[in-house]
Amino acid sequence: MRVLIVSDTHVPRRARDLPEQVWHEVERADAVIHAGDWCDLASLERLDARASLLVGVHGNNDGPDLRARLPEVARATLGGVRFAVVHETGDARGREKRCQERFDDCDVLVFGHSHIPWDTTAPSGLRLLNPGSPTDRRRQPHHTYMTAVAEDGRLGEVRLHRVG
Repeated sequence: MRVLIVSDTHVPRRARDLPEQVWHEVERADAVIHAGDWCDLASLERLDARASLLVGVHGNNDGPDLRARLPEVARATLGGVRFAVVHETGDARGREKRCQERFDDCDVLVFGHSHIPWDTTAPSGLRLLNPGSPTDRRRQPHHTYMTAVAEDGRLGEVRLHRVG
């Protein structure tokens, strides 16, 4: 199962739309995970219409319309891999420990908020992934997103992609 992982798209505040490169990945993916900060209900609806399967959460920049449609925490099993999705995890210091305690029944935690790509594994084996942002790089050198393959209960081929 091919999984596209995005977060912090901030449409239309930071971009008018997702980059074409990301839309191409949506078409290829079996599932799309979005870790919040959509900023626009139309963005959710467009992505939901084009994705084979969409798993998403609301973020701190998402208003009542998005919060009414999206949970704070989402969970899904994709290719036998147990995913949790949340927008914020707090400070980088101590993140793995906090998250392994909170999400002890998951294999992978996808999060956003910082716009900083992140890929670490907690001592418990929980994989933590932040795809950065495809539209608002902040202080990062590139706009980014991730892809992964989930099959037979294993997460493989996790890749961070630069936009452009």
